[in-house]
Amino acid sequence: MRTEAALFNLPAVFFVVVAVIYGWLTGWEEWVGLVCILLTGGLFFMVGIYLRMLAKRHGTRPEDTTDGEIADHAGEQGVFAPWSWWPLLVALAAALGFTALAIGWWIMVPAGALTVIALVGWVFEFSRGQHAH
Repeated sequence: MRTEAALFNLPAVFFVVVAVIYGWLTGWEEWVGLVCILLTGGLFFMVGIYLRMLAKRHGTRPEDTTDGEIADHAGEQGVFAPWSWWPLLVALAAALGFTALAIGWWIMVPAGALTVIALVGWVFEFSRGQHAH
């Protein structure tokens, strides 16, 4: 994953350099563009740092070596819900939230309530009912 981390850290450095050049060319008076470019670089840095942390935690993966085989990834890949309606409710809550931006802020109240209910239901999906463990 070090390659993936470098793929995100290099653009981050680029955006920071471009932000400094942009600030210098505008006389440090146009702040919106400068902040946006710096935030873009920050987002790249965050993803790169996360991938670097994963590389330290998980070590070398089969796809990182030249002699890696498909069978090296055999086995359990994770726990997935056999059928779950909670992601649909989270998407509906997000749609309501974005609708609130366009129509009116009063829609944000039911969107927030639905978001809390859907996220709690999704997180505790395996804590009760048929798939509890």
